[in-house]
Amino acid sequence: MDTTEATEPPEAAERLRSMKQAMRHQAIAARKRTTPEERLEAGRRIALHACDEGLIHPFATVAAFVSMGSEIAMAPLLQALLDAQCRVLVPRLGSGMTIGWSELDDLEGLRSVRGDDGSPNTRRPQEPDSPSGGPDTLSDAELIIVPAFAVDPSGIRLGRGGGWYDRALEYKAAKARVVAICWPWETTSTPIPHEPHDVPVDAALTPDGYMAIR
Repeated sequence: MDTTEATEPPEAAERLRSMKQAMRHQAIAARKRTTPEERLEAGRRIALHACDEGLIHPFATVAAFVSMGSEIAMAPLLQALLDAQCRVLVPRLGSGMTIGWSELDDLEGLRSVRGDDGSPNTRRPQEPDSPSGGPDTLSDAELIIVPAFAVDPSGIRLGRGGGWYDRALEYKAAKARVVAICWPWETTSTPIPHEPHDVPVDAALTPDGYMAIR
């Protein structure tokens, strides 16, 4: 870890966060120009690349995520994992900063998270009905698949900004491989501004293929 970052003055840290937020806004704008059909086709291609690269091992434990909004559709990859009889873990965000994971038995079991008024919360991914395990459940995973707005050559990943995955990845097994899902144009040669808590990924998986980083 670069110890100079830990002693940054508050104004420098705020400037860094502003830079990252600007990058998120640009990424979201580009993603919104994609169609649902393009996102589904991208998801199919990602699932094929995952199989071709040997990322999917029968009966393995894999932590993944459920896509939402303008993200690349994860249903094809989740189904490929289920077809391989993998134990699939997906996030349960809980309330506040609570971290949890639930086992996904089938895609039909996913349900929208409801707000206090009973309406679907579109800012939260769908979740399975199965019970939620604690944050240490992630230590069982051999492969961890995470979303990203961008990934740079050193594996620094740009997330949504809440720090959820950085906190979650503190519980990963030492030998677990972390793979970020993103669009081809989101693998950037330009270093992403990062903070001490940012956890780098080992590879990026896009509709164009698999790119090992570390």
